[in-house]
Amino acid sequence: MTGGRLTDGAPLLEVRDLTVHHGQLRALDRVSLRVFPGEVYAIIGANGAGKSTLLRTIAGLHRPTEGEIWFDGQDVTRVRPERRAVRGIAMVPEGRRLFESLTVEENLQIGATYARKGPWTIERVYELFGWMAERRSQRTAQLSGGEQQAVAIGRALVANPRVLLLDELSLGLAPVVVQRIYGMLPQVLATGLTVLLVEQDVSQALRVASHLQCLLEGHTTLEGRPSDVTAEQVEAAYFGLAGRAAGPGDDSLWSGSTTSSRGS
Repeated sequence: MTGGRLTDGAPLLEVRDLTVHHGQLRALDRVSLRVFPGEVYAIIGANGAGKSTLLRTIAGLHRPTEGEIWFDGQDVTRVRPERRAVRGIAMVPEGRRLFESLTVEENLQIGATYARKGPWTIERVYELFGWMAERRSQRTAQLSGGEQQAVAIGRALVANPRVLLLDELSLGLAPVVVQRIYGMLPQVLATGLTVLLVEQDVSQALRVASHLQCLLEGHTTLEGRPSDVTAEQVEAAYFGLAGRAAGPGDDSLWSGSTTSSRGS
C-alpha cells in the first residue's frame, strides 16, 4: 500500500532550509521538504539522524534556529503547538507518551481537546481498532506495546488533523504487531489525511511511502520516490557511504532489524 498525490498544486506542508540546535549540537542543517495532499512521505535514517527532531519541530515542540515551516500556504514557524493542532497538524510521538494512569477513553478524550471538525470521533477509532471499545475503561499502563501504539494513533486521529506525523511506529514492537499497525493506514488515508512518517525500518517505509527522504547527521542524503531509488542508493545514503554498493551480506536495512530502543 502506498499513498498517492491527489494534486499537482501547492504542497500542504513545506519545510524550508530548517536548522535546529540542541544546545551546541546542530541536529538539523538546512533540511527542506514538500509534502503534498494525500501523500505518505517517509523520513528514514539511523539513530541521531535528526528524524524525530524534524517531526517535533514541525509540531512546534522545538524552535528552529533558522528556516521556515509553512502549512496550507501560511507560515507557522512561530505558531504555538496547540494552535498548529487546531490548524490540522497532529503527532503520534516516539514512545507513545500516553497518560498511563488514565483509561483508554480518557486518553482519547485528551486528544480531542483541540479537535477540528471532521470524520474522526472516539467511536470511529473504536471501529478502526476492534478490540478497543471493550477495553475503553482499562488503564493504558495495562496494555501491550502494540495496544498502546494504537491508542496513541487514535488520540491523534480524534483531533481530525490534515497532516498526521508518525514518529517511529515500529519502535520496540514485534514484526506481526508492526504489520497490524501499518495495516490500518489505508483506512486512515481514505479519510483524506496526509502522512509524514519517521521510520528506522526501511523495508516498512518503502512499502507504504509515496516519497522518501533519508537523513544522516542532520543532512538530507537522498530524496525521491521509492520506485526511483535502488537498494544500494538507500543503503549508501543511510550509512553515508557514497558510491558504495551493498554487498551480498548487507541486508540489515531490508530485514526490519534496524529498530532499537534509542530515539533519534
